[in-house]
Amino acid sequence: MPQGSDATQTTPLPIPQQSSSVVSNSSTTSSTHRSQPSSGRISHRTSKESSPRLLNDSLAQPAPPTLMYWSRAPSHGTRARIQSPWQTDGITAWLFGGCDENTCANDVFAFDIESFQWRPIPTKGDLPPPCRAHTATLVDNRRLVIIGGGQGGTYYDTIYVLDTLTRQWSRPVVEGSTTAGGKPIMPTPRRAHTAVLYMGRIWIFGGGDGEKALNDVWCLEVGYPETRSSAMTPWKWHGPLHCAGPTPNPRGYHTATLVDKVMLVSAFGDIWCLNLETLIWSMVNLQKSYRRLSHTATQVGSYLFIIGGHDSMDYRNDVLALNLVSLQYEGRQVLGRQPSTRGYHAALLADARIFMFGGYNGGSAFDDVWILDLAGSAYLPQVTSFVVDANS
Repeated sequence: MPQGSDATQTTPLPIPQQSSSVVSNSSTTSSTHRSQPSSGRISHRTSKESSPRLLNDSLAQPAPPTLMYWSRAPSHGTRARIQSPWQTDGITAWLFGGCDENTCANDVFAFDIESFQWRPIPTKGDLPPPCRAHTATLVDNRRLVIIGGGQGGTYYDTIYVLDTLTRQWSRPVVEGSTTAGGKPIMPTPRRAHTAVLYMGRIWIFGGGDGEKALNDVWCLEVGYPETRSSAMTPWKWHGPLHCAGPTPNPRGYHTATLVDKVMLVSAFGDIWCLNLETLIWSMVNLQKSYRRLSHTATQVGSYLFIIGGHDSMDYRNDVLALNLVSLQYEGRQVLGRQPSTRGYHAALLADARIFMFGGYNGGSAFDDVWILDLAGSAYLPQVTSFVVDANS
């Protein structure tokens, strides 16, 4: 079971022995898909469907065309997963590792965004060990970079890279950050941390090392092919970075979302912004807060949709909408048949829909895929001209 120190030193959650990661390169084209046919594809709404019902689901209530709604995708082909991030290249979502109630995995699955089908991906090379609570970051729409994680009482500080075209795993040589004394240092082994990609670098924050929760920030300079040779530029850690302003409390099982040049961190009812250009932290002054942990946070244009998680008492299945301009929560009505309560799931945006996979409810791990159709809000992914300012 993940240690309480991964989250905080005082609030361990009832979570299982293992978990996994999912990664996606999401396209954000608008969509008017409203129904779920038995063929496994989403069909276009006709002019006669003024108050459509969710097909294949007799328990679902009628859904007005303008409101967001939940439906379950008719997917199959993978096992239950917890703490497994996924990434998408717009067509395929990539899933590595994670766990169920008993064991960790180091396999790779691909989920087709259009057909809703999973398929196992045979890989070769220097395979990572089974792990959970790692990060998975898609670089140059091709390389899946796995950082940290662990299983049981073991924590990793390793970096593995999967080339999603050749299906080849590799383990890059990484230089440490140079200190004043000249001795290179690297991040301590950790899991339950977060990672975002900005300006060709992967920025990680927080997590836990098995003894304590962390709140340090590191930046990984990713190696890229040289323009005139087959060599790679060096991989190198920079950090721990010295950030100005008030600092978030140590934490794990939080979320971090890149919005323009700001890394927005959410957990425990607070929201923090780190400007990755100035390295200044600022805390958002929320009029109303919602305590969440092991949730997901998915950017949809000028909103951040926070789904599920644990509120320190129970697992949740609600959808919270944070306006990234006002930095305040707004009410959003969501219809359809909701997923069961859970945390440690994964979510991504593709084709104006949020896909949610897996998770855990304190007793069982899930292998289901759910779709939150944005419906009348399908235009939101096209909203890009706004500024996130926690000091306004």
